Amino acid sequence: MTITWTSGYNIDEATPLVEWGRKGHNKKLSPAGTLTFTRGSMCGAPARTTGWRDPGFIHTSFLKELWPDTMYVYEYRVGHLLETELTIWSKIYSFKSSPYPGQDSLQRVIIFGDMGKAERDGSNEYANYEPGSLFTTDQLINDLKNYDIVFHIGGLAYANGFLSQWDQFTAQVEPISSVKPYMIASGTHERDFPNSGSFYDTSDSGGECGVPAETMYYVPADSRAKLWYSTDYGMFHFCIADSEHDWREGSEQYVWIEKCLSSVDRQKQPWLIFAAHRVLGYSSNGGLADEGATEEPTGRTHLQKLWQKYKVDIALYGHVHNYERTCPIYQNQCVNSEIFDYSGTMNGTIHVVVGGGGSRLSDYTENNTSWSLYKDRDYGFVKLTAFNHSSLLFEYKKSIDGEVYDNFTITRDYRDVLACVHDGCESITLTN
Repeated sequence: MTITWTSGYNIDEATPLVEWGRKGHNKKLSPAGTLTFTRGSMCGAPARTTGWRDPGFIHTSFLKELWPDTMYVYEYRVGHLLETELTIWSKIYSFKSSPYPGQDSLQRVIIFGDMGKAERDGSNEYANYEPGSLFTTDQLINDLKNYDIVFHIGGLAYANGFLSQWDQFTAQVEPISSVKPYMIASGTHERDFPNSGSFYDTSDSGGECGVPAETMYYVPADSRAKLWYSTDYGMFHFCIADSEHDWREGSEQYVWIEKCLSSVDRQKQPWLIFAAHRVLGYSSNGGLADEGATEEPTGRTHLQKLWQKYKVDIALYGHVHNYERTCPIYQNQCVNSEIFDYSGTMNGTIHVVVGGGGSRLSDYTENNTSWSLYKDRDYGFVKLTAFNHSSLLFEYKKSIDGEVYDNFTITRDYRDVLACVHDGCESITLTN
């Protein structure tokens, strides 16, 4: 487990550390590393000018050799050992350790994008751009005991170069991220800025060019500047892409995506999930349709062959601020007429837009998108529940009331993943 917090203490003023251990057992100390960033780390205005605010110091500690079973509760507190030998401590938090990869136990995952932050009294909310963020935050806080891990797939703080708004966002999600693993993906408002190396030449990050997000949130990526990574949670294998870097065939990230998808052992981890911020698959968003597309241009042109070859169960995206679910798709076509219950041979990937975390909602196109099974222009999030190696429940919940408005189940065995479908198996020969 990785613990990250901020303070005003540099390492020459105090030593950061974490005291932790299983509840009711002796505690031990783990050291923490310290990072920060400066005005010069930013790529442009307003992050380097009117939006600048010193972030203080970001401390990260890695708690290792945990018992890999969700029944074990660990307690921890973060602190700083001063030169006077006095230690200043935070309050005590707790978390449950992650299941071992492949472990057969109840595992529940929350996924959403584009939440942002808001004030309870409506103040300090620029242009009311994230009016639903508190609905989502409050639902997840109230339901903490009923899920295990969170994936916020881009559209985090929407600070847009005003660094103090990162403090507002991290304070808002702290009741969640202090007790549950809070994983992120890189999005437009975290990364994009002209001449900064991002794939899109827009100024959505307000000059941040990924620095605050990459420093404040640790993910197991090979490079923080290239925020694509894989991670396991019990029976789930996640491939989290960075849509703000080139994903096209021949790129560094494309090679990584294929490696991530191909490396999973479906006998141990049957549920293979792909996620990225921008819609690389399917969406009936009005803005994309106006450009003559139902995805980011060339998105599925390059990636669909990988989803099909490695039989990705579900691909999820943010960026478009609404909810939409497709049928199982292979080669741009629905390959299963079922709507709520998928069983037997795995023959297509279900694509889901779940960008209604809190930001201003997006409209749908009036064009007929025959592959779309359910649309909802409201704030919400997705919950995946793996009961065992054969049964997965997908639920879309609205943030306003926490009720389920769309759902489906996947039921299949390992042999159903291996089965030949369409053109998905190698040629065979008969020999004596």
